[in-house]
Amino acid sequence: MALSFSVLASGSTGNAVYLETEEKRLLIDAGLSGKKLEGLFQQVSRSPKDLDGILVTHEHSDHIKGVGILARKYNLPIYANEKTWQAMENSIGAIHSEQKFIFERGCYQTFGDLEVESFGVSHDAADPMFFVFHNEGKKLALATDMGYVSEHTKGIIQNADMFIFESNHDMNMLRMCRYPWNIKRRILGDTGHVSNEDAASALAEVVGEKTKRIYLAHLSQDNNMKDLARMTVKQILEENDCGIGYDFYLYDTDPNKATSLVTL
Repeated sequence: MALSFSVLASGSTGNAVYLETEEKRLLIDAGLSGKKLEGLFQQVSRSPKDLDGILVTHEHSDHIKGVGILARKYNLPIYANEKTWQAMENSIGAIHSEQKFIFERGCYQTFGDLEVESFGVSHDAADPMFFVFHNEGKKLALATDMGYVSEHTKGIIQNADMFIFESNHDMNMLRMCRYPWNIKRRILGDTGHVSNEDAASALAEVVGEKTKRIYLAHLSQDNNMKDLARMTVKQILEENDCGIGYDFYLYDTDPNKATSLVTL
């Protein structure tokens, strides 16, 4: 069995991605309650009791809310970089020392038949990082929570078979919404979140001949809509002569419903 995955939940209210290979099963982030996460696992006929670990991207609550709960209930190891550990320890509760592991950004770690590459992103957290997963020549890139998509990030995620990629907000919706200006400025800034337009422009540079699926992720509950994100990204990819609709396809993610378990 090659690499399979499901975006269990994605959005401003909570994020979690499940991956499995023949040898390992991992959860990336757990930004919902333990009860909700267990329900999402059931949607893809899986259980957190079978996990081999949890990888944490950064300490914001929509990524770590259920980390401590699952780790304690199922005795799971947690992998995060040192600054993220320091930033989240008071939020996730007591964790036994034998369950704590360091995974620094810019590094590779091997989990059985799965090689995981971490890379830093620009976001207003202690030391945020995301991952590229390599298995049997296949490549899955997970990249959200970015104020902008750096050239370094583009190089790492280039020509992935599958992308889970941030498409957080529509620029016009954000400008017109009732958020205070300081919140709008944070979202729009270099350590905030990527807009639909910026996501599409970056994707146009990184999709390649191997790319088959792009999942638009971390959509704002207040300043985006699935149809709008998909339409905007599709239009810009078409303008850049990308093979959308025949070489690869766009897919939605949801804060409350898991995507189907897909094998690369």
